[in-house]
Amino acid sequence: MGGLVLETRAGALKGGTKGPAIVPGNSAASPLAKRVLEGTMPVGNPLPSSDRQLLARWIDTGAPWSGAIAAVERKRAGKDWWSLQPLGPVEAGATIDQYLRRALSAKGLKMSVEADRRTLIRRATFDLLGLPPSPMEVAAFAADTRPDAYERLIDRLLMSPAYGERWGRHWMDVIRFGESHGYEQNHLRPNAWPFRDYIIRSFNRDKPFDRVLQEHLAGDVLADGDPWVSVGTGFLVAGPHDTVGNQNEMARRQQRADDLDDMINATASAFLGLTVNCAKCHDHKFDPIAQTDYYRMQAVFAGVIHGEREVATEQERRAYEQQAGPVERDLAAVGKELNAIREEAAGAVKAQREAILARYRPAPDAQLTEEAFPAQKARLVRLAIDATSTGGPAALEEIEVWSGQTNVALASAGAKVRASSVRRADDDAEAYSDQHLIDGRFDRRWFPADGKPVTITVELPAEVAVQRVSWSRDRAGGFQGRFGGPIPNVYRVEVSGDGTVWKQVASSKGRLPVAEAQRERLLLMAVLPGEKARQFEAAEAREKSLQKQLAAIEKPPAGYVGRFEQPKEPAYLLKRGSVMDRGEPVPAGSLSALPGFELDLNAPESERRLALARWITDARNPLTPRVLANRVWHYHFGRGIVGTPSDFGFNGERPTHPELLDYLASRLIAYGWRLKPLHKEIMMSAAYRQSGSYDESSAKVDSEARLLWRFPPRRLEAEAIRDSILTVSGKLNRTMGGPGFRLFRYTVDNVATYYPLEEFGEDTWRRAVYQQAARSVRSEMLGQYDCPDSSLPEPKRVVTTSPLQALALLNNSFLIGQAKHFAGRLLRESPDDPVGLAFQLAYGREPEAGERAAAKTLIAKHGLAAFCRALLNSNEFVYVM
Repeated sequence: MGGLVLETRAGALKGGTKGPAIVPGNSAASPLAKRVLEGTMPVGNPLPSSDRQLLARWIDTGAPWSGAIAAVERKRAGKDWWSLQPLGPVEAGATIDQYLRRALSAKGLKMSVEADRRTLIRRATFDLLGLPPSPMEVAAFAADTRPDAYERLIDRLLMSPAYGERWGRHWMDVIRFGESHGYEQNHLRPNAWPFRDYIIRSFNRDKPFDRVLQEHLAGDVLADGDPWVSVGTGFLVAGPHDTVGNQNEMARRQQRADDLDDMINATASAFLGLTVNCAKCHDHKFDPIAQTDYYRMQAVFAGVIHGEREVATEQERRAYEQQAGPVERDLAAVGKELNAIREEAAGAVKAQREAILARYRPAPDAQLTEEAFPAQKARLVRLAIDATSTGGPAALEEIEVWSGQTNVALASAGAKVRASSVRRADDDAEAYSDQHLIDGRFDRRWFPADGKPVTITVELPAEVAVQRVSWSRDRAGGFQGRFGGPIPNVYRVEVSGDGTVWKQVASSKGRLPVAEAQRERLLLMAVLPGEKARQFEAAEAREKSLQKQLAAIEKPPAGYVGRFEQPKEPAYLLKRGSVMDRGEPVPAGSLSALPGFELDLNAPESERRLALARWITDARNPLTPRVLANRVWHYHFGRGIVGTPSDFGFNGERPTHPELLDYLASRLIAYGWRLKPLHKEIMMSAAYRQSGSYDESSAKVDSEARLLWRFPPRRLEAEAIRDSILTVSGKLNRTMGGPGFRLFRYTVDNVATYYPLEEFGEDTWRRAVYQQAARSVRSEMLGQYDCPDSSLPEPKRVVTTSPLQALALLNNSFLIGQAKHFAGRLLRESPDDPVGLAFQLAYGREPEAGERAAAKTLIAKHGLAAFCRALLNSNEFVYVM
């Protein structure tokens, strides 16, 4: 980076940008000897004293040198790796263009001419807002002859609320923000949105980004009562989390280790550009990161727990307490009264337990529940389920009606069945069908839509005498962990000959309750004397009434932003990464490759996160500003100065313009870590404003334009394409913040199931940043255009080209509907020249004569909506030059 090459004697005598490295015959005047003797070189790994003196004597004897030193290719990075070094000095009066032109000149290249006004406003507007400019905005900018017209444009765009939505979405890619848990169950997180709104608000307010990073790690500590700071810790729990409980000690530890690994990986890659998680099982094979470093960071996050936390203002909290306080006090008093009665009767319950339980039939069972009764003539048999053991839906696999030893409730015998409720499954109409109840199989289950009362009616092929009904939800007994749960607890069995007059022949009366709490209440009521029983029931009624009152009081806002508790044990270095093979305890601390901190083993939980936050944003840490400046550059030009935005280590790409990267990092710090001034400086550069036109001779030297001899054209991201379609159709809903909308229908049967929408109502016409981003779930159009599913960080979006993209954009019901709205807008706003307005809205320009003629022909043959659909499918619509 400094131009110093020590492979030959000539290179050492010439030196780098700071002059010769050695002066033969004079070690005291040789910078190389000076630094080696004082121990500052090699960085972090000084030579033994004997080697230092040997080097000095060699120089004093004239530095004899025979031949060239064979350059040895690095196998890994050391502490002298480029990204770990302090930021280089900024040249006085330097500009972005000077650094770029210097690199271009070395390759015999030069920048392209400046782009035209229409191209510039379209590029800048999409870049900062992710939306197309309006025809009025394009016309106004094209006609503005003031010298600072372009600067005024940038200032206006940076002040738009849409800026935070656009750049907040970029940051959410980097930090793996999702609104479901992932893993097997993948349930939604309904209150994850406050963190998303915090990100957008932080960008729009141009909050210094070092402060944003600190709030991501320790917002609860820094909040000072401000919930819009406290929610910043949503970063820590923005990743996936396994919600399947596990009593196995190894599995439980592994689940926790996976949570912490996600936090370590997200923090290190997003803020530091390092793959620290590669040191989980051993020292990093390529970067100077010790295994101990990994567990020092794990100790930092050891007290972070996935879950929701109240994020209310003091005023909101007081308002809730004023309403809820009296109700909670009354509840506590009633609870005390009920417990006193229970304790008073405890002796009698214990003494009479077996005798009381013996009066009742066994509780309903998941494997088999039977009800026998005197034989009854029936054509119809009905099981009415009034309540379940938990209040949830009681799925059943089979219902049987017995006439003698024959099950007459079989479809194969001519029986029919109808349940009053069946859960829908759009992707599989048979998934939860009530027909499973009479198919004679025990591997398919009927699920009702909810836990409300439900009836199952079996129609027999002919009237017969029946004397027994049975049912099950897990006959084989092999699915208790997965399908155990709600069991019909309060039910009736009824028969009828004509479907009009019904007779009850059996019920749950006389059976023990399934739930232990209900069973204990039954025992209690059996031993209480009459007056005491009435007192207990009255207290129960008051308790239920108070609970309803409390539930009706609006609770303070909550967000999925994590909870924090002091770790019960220290973090341990895990040998080979095995959660069952613990080594020595490891205190919270920073990476050893850079000067940092180490806390006591029992340091307070909040102190650990705050210390890491301050270390990451310390002015002496060169990684954070380099990584952040590179990310900003990446989103402006489509590629970072370092092409691997989250990996500045040995396996990452080397910077194409190292001096420029350090310049930008220094400028970021000089701007007080505010991004908007950095955006403006980049966008005011000639490099950004140049044309994207292709030049064959330049492309032969630099085919990807990495040296920026032209502005690299690029395709819009999936969200920008969708938002642009809504914008030109006139249907974009600009409502900001709050709970998001869904592009899927969501159901839960232990695990979550997502069914893509086929019809899109007005509630889905907001910007795509507000759609609930469930992990491993992609809508048809967004997914085809490479929108990530947030299961992992996505610091650099993959851009693919496939036939499915064209088909999705041509045939998707969303686009077809919006093309019709687009046509309607043209007829309303420009009935005399719909083609002209269409081109202005979609492309920001007037149509050429040939285009206008072709458009009129298409409209005459297929209609205006078909023409609008064609525009929305064109390359010019989805690409920015």
